[in-house]
Amino acid sequence: MADLPPIRDVIQRHGLSASKALGQNFLLDEQLLGRIAALPGDLTGARVLEVGPGPGGLTRALLKAGAYVTAIEMDRRCLPALAELDEAFPGQLTVIEGDAMKLDHGEIMQSKPFHVLSNLPYNVGTALFVKWLSGERWPPQWQSLTLMFQREVAERIVAKPGTSSYGRLSVLAQWRSTAKLAMKVHRSAFTPPPKIMSAIVHVTPATAPQDVSARTLERLTEAAFGQRRKMLRQSLKGVPGALEALAKVGIDETRRAETVSVPEFVALAATLDGSLADASKPPEGSNL
Repeated sequence: MADLPPIRDVIQRHGLSASKALGQNFLLDEQLLGRIAALPGDLTGARVLEVGPGPGGLTRALLKAGAYVTAIEMDRRCLPALAELDEAFPGQLTVIEGDAMKLDHGEIMQSKPFHVLSNLPYNVGTALFVKWLSGERWPPQWQSLTLMFQREVAERIVAKPGTSSYGRLSVLAQWRSTAKLAMKVHRSAFTPPPKIMSAIVHVTPATAPQDVSARTLERLTEAAFGQRRKMLRQSLKGVPGALEALAKVGIDETRRAETVSVPEFVALAATLDGSLADASKPPEGSNL
């Protein structure tokens, strides 16, 4: 491994500036970057997916930790800086130019287990997070998610019922995963400094409840929290069978979504799935 110049020097030498349109904020503190890279544990020989590496600050920390990094970057201005890291860490870095929202991450990672570590671009961070949490396959191909968000978003991911932060992201993150707030990051650590504070969330897969469709749970939470100030009987009336499922589970339809716990949402989704499955069966004695 060659001696590497400070990240700030790399940015200046390549004439890079953070793009507001791409939601970029460059993280330059190398000690902090090293701490972030250490959050999932020993990465020696591990496969890591990074989205939006920019000039490669976190990428460098991951490579130093011994990881094999696949970085997806859509800002071609950053590619020369990443190419220098490829030369410094032969065989450890693969850079893909493209939009992470449009790519199949499992295919990119060759259907093998991987960790995700990323200082996510603000404008696509939540959408990418939901993408990683979605789908019927569980456990997922990823082994952990270590992601930088705006602190407000991070707090929503780990929030508990009855709090103002509790919402759809909380349920999707917690129903079959363990999510924790791993680190708060001051705005001064970034160039340019964002107007808000940031935080890192660390998520690991947990055992998925039986007989629950991820798509059903996504539909329920989207409807319930899409009108979070309304009672469930109003917010869920557009979801077929949801009001009947509320009664079966014993959830008062006058409650609001922010009071419904993750296990209650899971029970509601399971009941709804069971009811729909029963409704699709032919009547007893039918020849169909």
